[in-house]
Amino acid sequence: MIDIFKDIVFGISAIVGLYLLFNCVYLLFFAIAGHFLKKEKKGRVATLKKIAILIPAYKEDAVILESSFRAVNHSYDGEFKVFVVADGLSKNAIDKMNEFGCTVIPVYFEKSTKGKSLLCAMNLIPADRYDIALVLDIDNIMADNFLNDLNIAFADEHKVVQTHRTAKNLNTTFAFLDACNEEINNHIYRKGHYAVGLSPALIGSGMAFEFDYLHSLLKDIGETVGEDKEMDFKIAKDKNKIVYLNNTYVYDEKIENAKVFTQQRTRWIAAQIEFFKKYFFQGFRELFVNRNFEFFNKVLQSMLVPRMLLLGLLFVLSVAGFALLNSPLSYYFIVLFVVLCFTLLISLPLKFYRDRRLVSAVFKIPYALWCMVIALFRIKRAKVSFMPTPHTSNSQTDQLSQK
Repeated sequence: MIDIFKDIVFGISAIVGLYLLFNCVYLLFFAIAGHFLKKEKKGRVATLKKIAILIPAYKEDAVILESSFRAVNHSYDGEFKVFVVADGLSKNAIDKMNEFGCTVIPVYFEKSTKGKSLLCAMNLIPADRYDIALVLDIDNIMADNFLNDLNIAFADEHKVVQTHRTAKNLNTTFAFLDACNEEINNHIYRKGHYAVGLSPALIGSGMAFEFDYLHSLLKDIGETVGEDKEMDFKIAKDKNKIVYLNNTYVYDEKIENAKVFTQQRTRWIAAQIEFFKKYFFQGFRELFVNRNFEFFNKVLQSMLVPRMLLLGLLFVLSVAGFALLNSPLSYYFIVLFVVLCFTLLISLPLKFYRDRRLVSAVFKIPYALWCMVIALFRIKRAKVSFMPTPHTSNSQTDQLSQK
C-alpha cells in the first residue's frame, strides 16, 4: 500500500515537475536574452508631435496634485497637455489642477476601473488634436527629456511604446523588495523579449500610443482589473510591435507595507487568471492558424506561476521531496530551485547589489511569499472592486544611478 502511494505521489510530482520546468526554462531564456539588448540610438527629429498625457486619478488628492503639477511643468520641445481623469477627487483638488494648467475630466462610475476612465477621456478629447497619448499612473513622475524621447520613438511610425518604469522610493524594506521585483520584470518581460524581437509586456503606466490606436484599444474594455493585459492581447492580435525604451524612465511609487502589497498582488493574480481563461484556446488558434507567435507568447505568460509563489513552491517541493521520497525527482526540484535563483540573480541590475538594503529585502521574501498566498484566496474580491493601490504623497526620487 505504501509503495502504491509512493507511485501515485511520484506520478503527480512528475507532471508538476514538467510544468515547473516550463516556468523555469521560460524565465531563464529571457533572463539571458535581456543581457543582449542593443543600446538605443537617440537622435533628433524635425517633427514635434502633439502629446496628450492621461492620468487616471482615483481619490488621493495630495498625490495627484503633486504628480500632475510636475507633469504640467515637464520640459518638452513640442506641444503637450495634461488630462487628469478625476474619479472621486475633491472640488478643491480639481480647482487647483485647473489653476496650474491641467484639463480635468470628472467621471462617475458605479464600479470604477482604470480602463473605463481612460475610455471616457478619449471620447471627450478631440481625436484630431493630438498625435500621441501617454498613460501615467497617479503617482508617476517623468524623468528629464521623457517626452522628447517619446517623440523620437514615434517618428518611426510606431503605434505603441513602453518606457522603463522604475522605483522612486526605497524607504522601506518592502519598497526595496518591490523595486527589485519591478526591475526583474523589466529585465525578463521587457528587455529579454525585446532583445529577441518580441514585444515587451505593457506595464500599465509609462506606456504611449498613437492617439487613435489607443482609442480603438479601449473600446469595449469592460470592467477588467487588467486593462494593460487586455490591450497587450489586442495589440498582439493586430500584429503590431511594441517598442521598448529601456533608457527612458518614469518613476513609480513602490509598495511600502505588506497590506498594500497583498492588495496589489490580489488584483494582479486575478487579472492573470482572467486572461488565461479568456485567451487560452484562442492562443493556440492564433499560433497554428494565423502563425501569430506574439499572441501565443502572451498566453504562455498567463500560464506562468507568479514568480514569488514559484520560488516558494520549488523550495517546499525540494525539501519535502528529499525528506519523503529520497528519489532522483527530489534532486530535480532542487535543480529547478537553483536555476530559478540563478535566473533572478542575473536579472537584477548591478546597482541593487551595491545597496546594503538588499540583504534585508532577501530576508523579507518569506513574508512576501505569505502575502502572495493570502492574495490567492482573495482574488474573488477583484470582481467586486478594482482594488486600487493606495499611495502616499510623492516623495523625492531616490538617487539611484540609472546607468
